[in-house]
Amino acid sequence: MAKIIIPTPLRKFTGNQATIETNGSNVLESLQSLAETHPEIKKHIFDDAGQVRKFVRLYLGDEDIKALQNEQTAVQENSVISIIPAIAGGSK
Repeated sequence: MAKIIIPTPLRKFTGNQATIETNGSNVLESLQSLAETHPEIKKHIFDDAGQVRKFVRLYLGDEDIKALQNEQTAVQENSVISIIPAIAGGSK
């Protein structure tokens, strides 16, 4: 079971849990497991086609999954996946 670290803005969709243990052999399956367990988070991670939203960054340990095999990156029992949502804003 991989562990997913939930960023603060999305914790309201996971019962305020900071980390969630998930099932899956890769990053995508782990995220799908998270969405099955906590359906309210799904729309914040996946688009209508079921793809991970473009603005959501995912890391396996310290590595951006884009430098690995993207969502197909294999996970192990002790893997840690971090969800990093885009932050917009700033001053004029």
